[in-house]
Amino acid sequence: MMMQQDLNQKAQYPSLRGKVVFITGGGTGIGARMVERFYLQGAKVAFVDIARDAAEALAQRCNSADLTTPLFLPCDIRDIEALQACISRAQQQFGLISVLINNAADDTRHQVEELSVEYWDERFAVNLRHYFFASQAVLPQMQQLGGGSIINLGSISWRIKQTCMPAYTTAKAAIEGLTRTLAGRYGADQIRVNSLIPGWVMTERQLARWLDADSVKEIHQHQAIKQSLQPDDICDMALFLAADDSRMLTSQSVIVDGGWV
Repeated sequence: MMMQQDLNQKAQYPSLRGKVVFITGGGTGIGARMVERFYLQGAKVAFVDIARDAAEALAQRCNSADLTTPLFLPCDIRDIEALQACISRAQQQFGLISVLINNAADDTRHQVEELSVEYWDERFAVNLRHYFFASQAVLPQMQQLGGGSIINLGSISWRIKQTCMPAYTTAKAAIEGLTRTLAGRYGADQIRVNSLIPGWVMTERQLARWLDADSVKEIHQHQAIKQSLQPDDICDMALFLAADDSRMLTSQSVIVDGGWV
């Protein structure tokens, strides 16, 4: 977790204190950092993941006496009924949800020539379908609150024409269409819906599976800012999009990629 001296250099958002935040895929990677950062803002955080050990350890680390310990709910987000049940449980424990972060995804590589109908459908269940149904479940709660913020995690992968995971890139492109549709439909309810588009972030998964020194150097060549993106760079923007400070920002695709696209 971020040390206090580092936290003092980051923005604090008073409007996030006490807000109920629901995060999918919060057990590892960017999602886990979001759980920590919203927790440190004083939000009441509930999160789901299939990585039970990592998620339980994360919740145990967030144990300050002054803050609300995050609620971890084991869930496979491909099971929509289970996901909606977790959203309902989070509401019962913490109150009406005012921030939803649709983050869970899987960028496992796959090739055009190898794709079956079953695998295509499964990739969309992992990378797109739950975004809609989680949003559908929280929208009535946000209407009761008089507003809210939905943040959909996208990807620059389809913008840079990556060819190694066509179902993933198609799903990620569709997320931006979903964002604009929901933003238009629920703006009158003061519900903001935005896409947060990371570049290539140096998570443990990326470093273990896809990246080495040469590929990191190549990434830097594409970026205007020649530094590696970290999970905190994405979390900084997520906090802003969730806070009241961005009250007039909706229907946008906010790209945090060091200037690649």
